[in-house]
Amino acid sequence: MNKNPLTQEFYFKRTRPQTPDVRGEYFRDQTKIIHSLPFRRLKHKTQVFFAPDNDHICTRIEHVLHVATIAAAICRGLNQSGNWNLDQDLAYAIGLGHDIGHAPFGHEGEKALAACIAPTPFLHEVNSYRVVEHLANYGEGLNLTYAVKDGILCHCGEDFATTELRPTPQANDLESIQSRRCLPTTYEGCIVRVSDKIAYLGRDIEDAIKAKLITKEDIPLIVQDEIGTSNGEIINILTLDLIEHSKNKDYIGFSPEKTDIISELKKFNYQRIYHNEQMRQRKETIDRCIENLFAYFRTIFEKYYFDYPAYTKEGKQTASSFAKYMESMEKTYQRNPALKDQIITDYIAGMTDSYALSVMEDVILPNSIKFFS
Repeated sequence: MNKNPLTQEFYFKRTRPQTPDVRGEYFRDQTKIIHSLPFRRLKHKTQVFFAPDNDHICTRIEHVLHVATIAAAICRGLNQSGNWNLDQDLAYAIGLGHDIGHAPFGHEGEKALAACIAPTPFLHEVNSYRVVEHLANYGEGLNLTYAVKDGILCHCGEDFATTELRPTPQANDLESIQSRRCLPTTYEGCIVRVSDKIAYLGRDIEDAIKAKLITKEDIPLIVQDEIGTSNGEIINILTLDLIEHSKNKDYIGFSPEKTDIISELKKFNYQRIYHNEQMRQRKETIDRCIENLFAYFRTIFEKYYFDYPAYTKEGKQTASSFAKYMESMEKTYQRNPALKDQIITDYIAGMTDSYALSVMEDVILPNSIKFFS
């Protein structure tokens, strides 16, 4: 029977001790994530197509629910094989929280924000850990278990080269990780990584068809024939393939046949969707938006630092809201001017697409002149 390398006591460890209750440790983490403000904002954050005006286009909250349910289904299927003993609640909790620190405007927003603080990296996985551990609940964090935080931090599903995923045998030092070169310490964390792939490949195709960037007929024939053209078909076939191929193994992975088809689908998505000319034009807009916002917040921070009432002198609601944010996070930032770029990064990364656009409008448009009778 395949086992996670570390002890259950270690995986259950929290930053602050907490008395166990009837929910169990990982189901409790699910409720902590769902009730948090950063999770609620995911409903207005982009998956691929930013600020969509169609209610049926995938948003970040729908994506994390896809990942959570796919991961739990894989755990259930492998457990039924008799060779595995996986915790569905753990996989579901990691899936729910894996993108909780994503920037607005999807991966393009993430890259634009990273450009503002270069050479310091900005990775949504690292920021998701930062959100649940240090920023949520006004700086208190969510006090999640080690296993869930580890899975969130090491969830990156964009790496298609790895065909066999096993957990790392050593404990990860979560505070020190600043790259994607890390593996989870649980099989459930590995399952979330592949579930992330399964969730976005098919859904991005469906949304691109709705946006008329592609048609079903454009999808490579081998993909159409072997795993389908709809999100439901792709999720079902790839999930069953992963379960069947992994059930007698000591690793998580797709069959070689499906691995090749996934690579073909990924190549198609990048060429025809992510690098589409319409998407490129929107990327330039996103870059300018994030760059201008960062420059604005940097200017007013340097002007007023932590003199919160003074921000109202700008005459912009955006400046006042930024001041209120910093004031609410006193425990985390401790009025340290050296944290300027970190504070601004945290603030922008927490924005929804729609809020970032409204803030941009507030920043660039002139204040109304007041006339007196």
